Amino acid sequence: MNGKSASDRTLSREELETMVAEADTGGRKPTGAVARLIFVVAVTWSIFQLWYASPLPYMLGFGIISDNFARSIHLAFALFLAATTFPAFKSSPRDRIPLADWALAAGGVIASLYLIVFYRDLIQRPGLPTTADIVITVIGVLVLLEAARRAVGPAITVIAALMIAYMFAGPWLPGLLSHKGASLSRAASQMWLTSEGIFGVALGVSTNVVFMFVLFGTLLEKAGAGGYFIQLAFSLLGRYRGGPAKAGVVASGLTGMISGSSIANVVTTGTFTIPLMKRVGYSATKAGAIECAAGVNGQIMPPVMGAAAFLIAEYVGIPYSDVVKHAFFPAILTYGSLFYIVDIEAMKQGMRGLPVHRRHPLMTSLIRTLMGIAGFIILCGIVYYGLGWMKDVFGGLASPIAAVLLAGAYVGLVAYRARHPDLPLDDPEKGFVQVPDFGETARTGLHFLLPVGVLIWCLMVEELSPGLSGFWGTAALILLLLTQRPLTALLRGQRDLGAPWRQGWRELIDGLDAAGRNMTTVGIATATAGIVVGVVLLTGIGLVMTEIVEFVSSGNLIAMLVLTAAICIVLGMGMPTTASYVVVATLMAPVIVNLAAQNDLAVPLVAVHLFVFYFGLMADVTPPVGLAAYAAAAISGADPVKTGFQGFMYEIRTGLLPFIFIFNNALLMIDIPGPLELVFVLAASVLAMFTFVAATQNWLLVRNRWYETVALLLICFTLFRPGFWLDQISEPFVDQPAGSLMAVADQTSAGHALRLRIETQNIDGDDIQKLIRVDMGKGETGADRLKAAGLTLSTLGDKVSVANVRLGSTVAKNGILPGDTILAVTVPAERMSPYWFTVPAILLYILILLNQRRRRRAAA
Repeated sequence: MNGKSASDRTLSREELETMVAEADTGGRKPTGAVARLIFVVAVTWSIFQLWYASPLPYMLGFGIISDNFARSIHLAFALFLAATTFPAFKSSPRDRIPLADWALAAGGVIASLYLIVFYRDLIQRPGLPTTADIVITVIGVLVLLEAARRAVGPAITVIAALMIAYMFAGPWLPGLLSHKGASLSRAASQMWLTSEGIFGVALGVSTNVVFMFVLFGTLLEKAGAGGYFIQLAFSLLGRYRGGPAKAGVVASGLTGMISGSSIANVVTTGTFTIPLMKRVGYSATKAGAIECAAGVNGQIMPPVMGAAAFLIAEYVGIPYSDVVKHAFFPAILTYGSLFYIVDIEAMKQGMRGLPVHRRHPLMTSLIRTLMGIAGFIILCGIVYYGLGWMKDVFGGLASPIAAVLLAGAYVGLVAYRARHPDLPLDDPEKGFVQVPDFGETARTGLHFLLPVGVLIWCLMVEELSPGLSGFWGTAALILLLLTQRPLTALLRGQRDLGAPWRQGWRELIDGLDAAGRNMTTVGIATATAGIVVGVVLLTGIGLVMTEIVEFVSSGNLIAMLVLTAAICIVLGMGMPTTASYVVVATLMAPVIVNLAAQNDLAVPLVAVHLFVFYFGLMADVTPPVGLAAYAAAAISGADPVKTGFQGFMYEIRTGLLPFIFIFNNALLMIDIPGPLELVFVLAASVLAMFTFVAATQNWLLVRNRWYETVALLLICFTLFRPGFWLDQISEPFVDQPAGSLMAVADQTSAGHALRLRIETQNIDGDDIQKLIRVDMGKGETGADRLKAAGLTLSTLGDKVSVANVRLGSTVAKNGILPGDTILAVTVPAERMSPYWFTVPAILLYILILLNQRRRRRAAA
């Protein structure tokens, strides 16, 4: 007996890659013609998605594919790859594909393409499926559920199966749960033959947007950006206390920006960071937990957010750029606080950083870092305003001119790289024995920023659709992938350019294959989540969930939020980011919207969706199912359950933020009156998060006394919610008569909120009051801006009622219905700034800091 349990064994690189494959790309590895077939299918899928996302079909006038057809083809590819690359059971063969799996793949493809082949017949008999339609639906749903069980996991399969059972069992269920049920033909129309279920919004976003961003991230990794980000983070932070862990946090943030999988994020960076963390003094459990927390937090980092950013934009009904704006500061805040946790753990252990390759004076290092940050900001400003000016002057020629400038910048950066040797290849077994020089590291990969710049430019400046932006970013990245090595070799004077060209093409083809394999899980997950959406739309179970949560929480808003958070964590267990978000957003987001409105809290819809998204994502680190914790523990050699619990303790700070979203929208850059208030929000939030970390870790400069921990929590609460104390002495809003609504609307500009107190009916037919938020659209008058927001009003004497609500608008999603009565319009009260209450909190923090500093000096 060696005394070492299986759970404490560190896995090899090959075993880790197998773990990622089992979770993300399928664990089956056939050989020969079958392997070539799977490879061709995956590459063909990527090429199809490139064609579908590109403007070429419209420019050339052929090959134009409708959204409905594209979704069917997308799902056909996903079902085929799920059946052929994911084994049915652990005992199933990995080197060949059984006949049953071929039948499963064929059934999935036939059921998906049936909607294309018989499209004209289906649209001529809506809601009247034939026997063949019903048979195809049954086959398609069963194949999808089996594919979900294999590729995504049992959690979403069980949830989808229960939802289907609920759909049919409605007449026999008691009380609130009962509904009229659905016939087999009605279910077939809802689930498979229309866009109300499986082929709905979630699969549409996966088809139109997510694939391109997964392809972008995969090709960026193939180009070498992943290793570059890791080494760049180590060169910047490895020399400091707890440096490997801090570098792991930064590297996970960088890779998480383009990654769609928390498990892949953990394995990519953790392979290098976890052994180094253990080397400098972190325990195996804490090293795994830090990487686990960092990897999961990568899924909340814009621009991709685990591909959920595009789903949030679609479900909330706002531009993608607004989602990025709202989510960016909380993501930075949660990464900064994890950085602080790492530093506290290092302080507790008295750790030191790794030796440096070449030492620079501290001031020199600081100046170089600040110059690099400032230079990047200045460069972004020059590009933004310079190219914006070019658009005004040159019009349609601005884009070609920008492309020429981009090509010149690319050649210049590659030429700069060619003058210096390449970075040594990463060795996971050896790790970093000393910290590489930051300047030497940075100059080898600056050209990787150019495709990212193209992507962000198209999204934020040109305001192209996310899918088209992803195409142009990917097109720039393909050119980089094919040319970076031949161009470097040419500039270094090498004559043989054939090998670099061939390597570039191999990496491109491998990237297309890997993207198709990676998207299998996402495509299956979003399609299966469509079952949940379809059942909710058909049965109205969303209203039932509201009633249940309200009953259990006794109408208490805080209890309701805590209960909703717990349900989101449970629903998200064992599911990838996209599927987790769709399920919790469909079932739980309406619960928060309705109950908050009944509690006189008008919450922005994006805040609600980020709330459920954050807690659904926390399932990845929550034991006993937390998949990211198992991946991190496999690298560290620690117990996965202990790693999960420790990671969950680190992630408590991430769980705090969604509650702040609900009560203090300023954290999401919402309802901030001016630049001074923005500075207050940023400064107070950063200090609040740091005090929360110090309280939960029981350490500021030294170990906390119990009363210091209590005081730090009070400081955190005050800084995050300064308005709470002011609300005790002065009402934040006052009601004005409904007759003054149009006058107030005329004074409310586009993008700002109008709060309406309405009377409506609940599921039982009882009259209830709600406070609803209306985000004003664009228009000349208040009535125009209300109509642009989706709300049309009717006035009869002093009575104002809702005449019409545009389907799919944020107003409709906030719960306003035609016929509702407007009781009052709520406007902000004139009162002092709530940030005056942060002054005593800051003074108390300084007092604790000075007291602990005195104790630390006395102990020394």
